Amino acid sequence: MKKHVTRALFFLLFLILASSVMHMPTMSTTDAPSYNDQIDHFIDHGQDETGASNIIAAILTDYRGFDTLGETIVLFTSIVAVASVLRTVKSKTKDEEEHE
Repeated sequence: MKKHVTRALFFLLFLILASSVMHMPTMSTTDAPSYNDQIDHFIDHGQDETGASNIIAAILTDYRGFDTLGETIVLFTSIVAVASVLRTVKSKTKDEEEHE
Protein backbone atom coordinates (compact mmCIF):
# COMPACT_ATOMS: atom_id res chain seq x y z
CA MET A 1 0.00 0.00 0.00
CA LYS A 2 2.81 2.39 0.90
CA LYS A 3 4.47 1.82 -2.49
CA HIS A 4 1.26 2.74 -4.30
CA VAL A 5 0.88 5.98 -2.36
CA THR A 6 4.50 6.91 -3.03
CA ARG A 7 4.17 6.16 -6.75
CA ALA A 8 0.93 8.13 -6.96
CA LEU A 9 2.57 11.10 -5.22
CA PHE A 10 5.56 11.05 -7.57
CA PHE A 11 3.26 10.72 -10.58
CA LEU A 12 1.21 13.69 -9.37
CA LEU A 13 4.36 15.78 -8.87
CA PHE A 14 5.55 14.79 -12.34
CA LEU A 15 2.24 15.90 -13.85
CA ILE A 16 2.47 19.25 -12.06
CA LEU A 17 6.03 19.74 -13.31
CA ALA A 18 5.14 18.76 -16.88
CA SER A 19 2.09 21.04 -16.86
CA SER A 20 4.18 23.94 -15.56
CA VAL A 21 6.80 23.45 -18.26
CA MET A 22 4.16 23.25 -20.97
CA HIS A 23 2.55 26.50 -19.81
CA MET A 24 5.80 28.47 -19.70
CA PRO A 25 5.76 31.42 -22.07
CA THR A 26 7.78 31.09 -25.23
CA MET A 27 10.05 34.05 -25.82
CA SER A 28 12.87 35.03 -28.03
CA THR A 29 16.34 35.28 -26.53
CA THR A 30 16.15 39.04 -26.04
CA ASP A 31 12.80 38.84 -24.22
CA ALA A 32 13.99 36.29 -21.68
CA PRO A 33 14.19 37.62 -18.10
CA SER A 34 17.75 36.35 -17.72
CA TYR A 35 18.93 38.37 -20.71
CA ASN A 36 19.69 41.94 -19.72
CA ASP A 37 22.29 44.69 -20.15
CA GLN A 38 24.63 43.02 -17.70
CA ILE A 39 25.34 40.22 -20.16
CA ASP A 40 26.35 42.72 -22.83
CA HIS A 41 28.67 44.41 -20.33
CA PHE A 42 30.31 41.09 -19.42
CA ILE A 43 30.86 40.21 -23.07
CA ASP A 44 32.10 43.65 -24.13
CA HIS A 45 34.32 44.53 -21.16
CA GLY A 46 35.02 41.18 -19.46
CA GLN A 47 38.48 40.58 -20.85
CA ASP A 48 39.63 44.17 -20.29
CA GLU A 49 38.32 44.37 -16.70
CA THR A 50 39.41 40.94 -15.51
CA GLY A 51 42.29 39.94 -17.75
CA ALA A 52 40.78 36.46 -18.14
CA SER A 53 40.69 34.90 -21.59
CA ASN A 54 37.69 32.76 -20.66
CA ILE A 55 34.55 34.86 -20.07
CA ILE A 56 32.85 32.12 -18.02
CA ALA A 57 35.80 31.92 -15.63
CA ALA A 58 35.85 35.72 -15.41
CA ILE A 59 32.17 35.88 -14.47
CA LEU A 60 32.44 33.11 -11.87
CA THR A 61 35.63 34.29 -10.20
CA ASP A 62 35.68 38.07 -10.62
CA TYR A 63 32.15 39.33 -11.07
CA ARG A 64 30.37 36.74 -8.91
CA GLY A 65 33.18 35.69 -6.58
CA PHE A 66 31.30 36.09 -3.31
CA ASP A 67 28.24 34.32 -4.68
CA THR A 68 30.37 31.41 -5.91
CA LEU A 69 32.13 31.25 -2.54
CA GLY A 70 28.77 31.13 -0.77
CA GLU A 71 27.53 28.33 -3.02
CA THR A 72 30.73 26.38 -2.38
CA ILE A 73 30.31 26.75 1.39
CA VAL A 74 26.70 25.55 1.18
CA LEU A 75 27.72 22.51 -0.90
CA PHE A 76 30.60 21.67 1.45
CA THR A 77 28.33 21.96 4.50
CA SER A 78 25.70 19.70 2.94
CA ILE A 79 28.32 17.10 2.01
CA VAL A 80 29.69 17.10 5.56
CA ALA A 81 26.16 16.78 6.99
CA VAL A 82 25.29 13.84 4.73
CA ALA A 83 28.61 12.15 5.47
CA SER A 84 28.12 12.53 9.21
CA VAL A 85 24.62 11.07 9.02
CA LEU A 86 25.64 8.13 6.84
CA ARG A 87 28.85 7.19 8.64
CA THR A 88 28.92 3.91 10.48
CA VAL A 89 29.95 3.71 14.10
CA LYS A 90 31.76 0.61 15.28
CA SER A 91 30.24 -0.80 18.39
CA LYS A 92 32.53 -2.51 20.83
CA THR A 93 32.02 -6.20 21.35
CA LYS A 94 31.92 -7.73 24.80
CA ASP A 95 35.43 -9.16 24.36
CA GLU A 96 36.90 -5.71 23.62
CA GLU A 97 35.14 -4.20 26.63
CA GLU A 98 36.52 -6.91 28.97
CA HIS A 99 40.12 -6.34 27.81
CA GLU A 100 40.01 -2.62 28.61
